[in-house]
Amino acid sequence: MPGGIDPHTHLAMEFMGTVTIDDFFSGHAAALAGGTTMHIDFVIPVNGNLTAGLESYKQKAANAAMDYGFHMAITKWNDEVAREMEVMVKEHGINSFKFFMAYKGSLMVTDDLLLQGLQKCKSLGALAMVHAENGDAVAEGQQRMIDLGITGPEGHALSRPPILEGEATARAIRLAKFINTPLYVVHVMSIDAMEEIAKAKREGQRVIGEPVVSGLVLDDSWLWNPDFTIASKYVMSPPIREAGHSKALQAALSSGILQLVGTDHCTFNSTQKAFGSDDFRKIPNGVNGLEERMHIIWDSMVETGKISVTDYVRVTSTECAKIFNIYPRKGAILEGSDADIIILNPERSFVMGAHTHHSRSNTNVYEGRKGKGMVEVTISRGRVVWEDGVLNIAPGSGRYVRMLPFGYVFDGIEKSDAAYRASLRAPVQRGKASA
Repeated sequence: MPGGIDPHTHLAMEFMGTVTIDDFFSGHAAALAGGTTMHIDFVIPVNGNLTAGLESYKQKAANAAMDYGFHMAITKWNDEVAREMEVMVKEHGINSFKFFMAYKGSLMVTDDLLLQGLQKCKSLGALAMVHAENGDAVAEGQQRMIDLGITGPEGHALSRPPILEGEATARAIRLAKFINTPLYVVHVMSIDAMEEIAKAKREGQRVIGEPVVSGLVLDDSWLWNPDFTIASKYVMSPPIREAGHSKALQAALSSGILQLVGTDHCTFNSTQKAFGSDDFRKIPNGVNGLEERMHIIWDSMVETGKISVTDYVRVTSTECAKIFNIYPRKGAILEGSDADIIILNPERSFVMGAHTHHSRSNTNVYEGRKGKGMVEVTISRGRVVWEDGVLNIAPGSGRYVRMLPFGYVFDGIEKSDAAYRASLRAPVQRGKASA
């Protein structure tokens, strides 16, 4: 099959007073061992400056061992940011921009900034992405938990319930409809958010929903574990939800409401997680998944008959390549495509855990998970890099993949804009009003 493409990762990311434990080399080792041959990481601007952020991430990616692309986060707005967005698209091959509706006081953007960002994305043919949680309400929920004396990891989930994810998802969808531009909702974790996406798609709006592996197969019961080290490793945002949400998200993935699977791989070890041992607000948010994604989706979705093998290739590779306009170079086994190929043995079993994974983290949220469907060979650009449990990779061998604007999700936007203008019946020609 075509190698997997992970649309959502955070390698060597500076966040919450520390840096994710996996850099580009260890993250790529994990990915290749798990059958993923490309990922798209998020560049975080430096003090809002996009160019400085990109230069920083270019240095971080110097030890890359497989192909990668970049999304760009937008954390503030002014004329310079708007100008830089155009430079990112036209000169650096970045065709997507992410807006955080959460993390008040750091990454969060307000609605007026989001509106301007959506408009700029549309003009550039770049895909607007949102982390959809109501950041103001989350801050209020966090303080409510602290006031109740709830300081452990369970407070994280309790402070940002599904209703806040659903509200922000609905708001982003409606603002994107107002601008008439495509929208990509990252890490859809709840029924509430998924149903907003389903409603928009039924009405013909161009909304892409991305579930992540943790949301598809885990539940929040782990956050109530009495062992802080165990409970804290499951802290991510939006939170892993209570039992029931994962099955609904799986059904949405199998029916096409949700279109592709990411990981939000953002790993911190137990020492870093312990920064929040007395206050859940200080626990670095993030879980692993780069190495586990392809195996878990096969076991939970194909092995159970919920999706076909063809659909498996679509949700783990091809759809991502098409959305970000790199198909058929990626996401396909065709003449002229990059030779990113995996061989998966559907009869071979796996057991997951920190003692065998290639991430630098000393914890794994899938610890002890067993299943069927194992990637036995990974080929990256025609070179065998994973076979018989052995990696054959070198730092610096990865390539940056430029992604061009105006992918298929923009097809027909100009016509729908023209139809809108024609429907206005305005301006009305009126005579001058008499005194």
